[in-house]
Amino acid sequence: MDNIVKIAEVFDSIQGEGQFAGTPSSFIRLSGCNLRCWFCDTPYTSWQPEGFQQTWQELVARVAEYSSSHIVVTGGEPLLQPDIVPLTAGLKPLQRPITIETAGTVFRPVHADLMSISPKLANSTPQTRPWKHRHEALRHQPHVVRQLMETYPYQLKFVIDKATDVDEVDEYIGGLPPLDSHNVWLMPQARQSEELAEKSGWVQQLALQRGFRFSPRLHIERYGNARGK
Repeated sequence: MDNIVKIAEVFDSIQGEGQFAGTPSSFIRLSGCNLRCWFCDTPYTSWQPEGFQQTWQELVARVAEYSSSHIVVTGGEPLLQPDIVPLTAGLKPLQRPITIETAGTVFRPVHADLMSISPKLANSTPQTRPWKHRHEALRHQPHVVRQLMETYPYQLKFVIDKATDVDEVDEYIGGLPPLDSHNVWLMPQARQSEELAEKSGWVQQLALQRGFRFSPRLHIERYGNARGK
């Protein structure tokens, strides 16, 4: 059916990551993902996609009633859904900056004031079959990442689980067009506040050593892995 998007949840909170961390934002979490990161903190949009269907027009009307100054369209992988294109066009007249959070495996001509791209490193691959092979085949799409970078204002966010992961970040960036290192963010892999606290110090040091930026994960720090936060 045309004009339909599958939604996991819609809520007001704060942006937890990247350059707008701490900004009050209205979140539209679309359901469904083509990857299966083992550390996914929203498995209800990936491993077991839940949600309900709504027209993008109804969704725009719903978000218009929210009070936050920014809008974040996230997932899962929100760019999988074709009707994200008219959805973001419909959100534009609300005159609130729109961030789209994506793993950089799909391109669609959406409206976005910031494309928040989080390419998945090898550290994301699950060991469960058949997802291991499917995930590995899809997670690395540098041609899509380049297209997103050329089309939109962007930030690149990399999830760091172990200190050696940053070597892969260096290699990944080396395969992209020249970029400002301040557009690159490192953030700790964590689904609970205790794990986040343990990793944040050394991840921040790795970022500083390379001229990257360190991304907090304020939603994990404040709420843990709670839904709708």
